[in-house]
Amino acid sequence: MMEIKYLKVKQPIGDFYLTSMEASVLAKIADAKARGEYPDAVQREESKKRIKEISEYCSDTDATFPTPIIVSVDLHSNVRIDDDYIYLDENDLVGDVIDGQHRLEGLKKSKYIDDFQLPVVFMFDLEPYQKAYVFSIINSKQTRVNMSLIYDLFALSKTRSPYKTCHEIARALNKDSSSPFYRKLKMLGKKEKDQDIASLSQGTFIKYMLELISKNPDADSRDIKRNIELDDDAKYPLRRYFITENDAVIHKVITNVFSAVEHVFEQEWKDPSKSILSKPIGFGAIIKIFPELYKIGMEKETLTEDFFIEQFEVIKANLVKEITSANYGSNEQARNKLAKDLLRAYDA
Repeated sequence: MMEIKYLKVKQPIGDFYLTSMEASVLAKIADAKARGEYPDAVQREESKKRIKEISEYCSDTDATFPTPIIVSVDLHSNVRIDDDYIYLDENDLVGDVIDGQHRLEGLKKSKYIDDFQLPVVFMFDLEPYQKAYVFSIINSKQTRVNMSLIYDLFALSKTRSPYKTCHEIARALNKDSSSPFYRKLKMLGKKEKDQDIASLSQGTFIKYMLELISKNPDADSRDIKRNIELDDDAKYPLRRYFITENDAVIHKVITNVFSAVEHVFEQEWKDPSKSILSKPIGFGAIIKIFPELYKIGMEKETLTEDFFIEQFEVIKANLVKEITSANYGSNEQARNKLAKDLLRAYDA
């Protein structure tokens, strides 16, 4: 039998017991039953995508799971508790996971489960309705964090990552009075003073910028920490500059592209109340067609602002529709539709 020291916590629902244990042991003694299979179960169906993401995250040298896995101990299990210890057999199934099933499954699928101890909360004598209540409260009261804030926090990282590079470029462009994005980026997802025409959040800017640099920014970030060399990929035209730490080139190319957009589509870019060009749909569409413009630029051995001005003048001359929400809408399909029209105008 295992002896585990614990900390007793008193709350209105009853007492529960906070401890820590090896993740490999917890994976053997706790189960997550999906409600569709068991009438008294509370868990949702497993998300294979989420489990895969967590499994990959486990390889991060800074990986951490600080919040506890919550386990409801089965009334009929062979678990005992006294004033000092919880006693359990690590070969027995002792209860159900109420919260943390994907963390646990992700760890089980990874090669790093032996590197982790996990905080665990054991709850005893819970009726099915109480399990359901605990699960629903935990999962219904969480507030999604603004992605602009998430990306902004990458500025604090000591190591390079696609996120940090894109954040620093966004911040520089927003501060530079000669930049096409001067005061147009909502850096924490909200407008600041003197940002009346800010039409793009930092989060959206970075989300689309990443499409030019990385297929999997999280994997790149982990590999950089482990000193694993990144592979280039022609599908991501600015990746080569990121790999060689030429962030200044990425900054310059993006500046040239959107300075050209600002020059050719002057009124549309300046007035987001009349055009969506400087809004997420327009910005995202420009990013989507950029690989084609980049390919032509590399063939001509130029990526200057003048080069991009010539390309966008061709697009503007052949564009059939005005770039407005009335013509395109305001979702991801609208972005794809606008990108297709821009490319069609370019090839006309």
